[in-house]
Amino acid sequence: MKNLSYTVIPSTDPMGHAIASYHRTGKAGRLQVFSPVLEDDEIPVPWLFRTFEQMPALEQRALNMARGRVLDVGAGAGCHSLTLQQRGLDVTAIDLSPLAVATMRERGVKQALQHDFFNFQGRFDTILMLMNGIGIVGTLNRLPAFFRHIDELLAPQGQVLCDSSDIAYLFEDEAGKPFLPDDSSYYGEMQFQMKCDEVTGAPFNWLYIDPDTLQRAAHENGFSATIVGQGDHFDYLASITRLSQAP
Repeated sequence: MKNLSYTVIPSTDPMGHAIASYHRTGKAGRLQVFSPVLEDDEIPVPWLFRTFEQMPALEQRALNMARGRVLDVGAGAGCHSLTLQQRGLDVTAIDLSPLAVATMRERGVKQALQHDFFNFQGRFDTILMLMNGIGIVGTLNRLPAFFRHIDELLAPQGQVLCDSSDIAYLFEDEAGKPFLPDDSSYYGEMQFQMKCDEVTGAPFNWLYIDPDTLQRAAHENGFSATIVGQGDHFDYLASITRLSQAP
């Protein structure tokens, strides 16, 4: 058994529990995701340990675009950080989960910190937010605070590389007619809860943002969001830079 820097698995960290268990034993329980709106889902834990060759094309493109000093947000098991480290980049990986951070350190991530992105300080040339990493914003009304914070974090000529999905397709009937929420809420604002084995996490807000809404919000807050790639299932990769960087 590897000597991880913890002795008791926290009772409210299902993602970290799954990551640490798989790292130690090669096995993990079902990492389940529950939502009051969507069908229950499951995250395959080995996928969190994927190599560059196993990553989707959009993730590969994002890593190929990364440059300079990199902040890997919500780094999980550290697959993106390890790839960039192997390429000689200076990477700082952050995650809220103490078990994920302990695992990343064991796997060789040189700078892995348990930290909340919205309180983190530093200067970076690239901020990496993959696996729908911009979802941590939670709701549309938090986007201005998000843009203010990345303005503090980005070095001159810095970039944010993030992916997300337009989930409007989930709100269509069999004829393709939309039945979006009839209240004032944005259809991409979700709430989830995770469970692995007997470890259950607290409910949390998560944002799926369509590219038009992201581009509009970025411009309103002094940034430009350029869609640099699109996937096969309504997903996309965006590069966010300050408007002052535009040619």
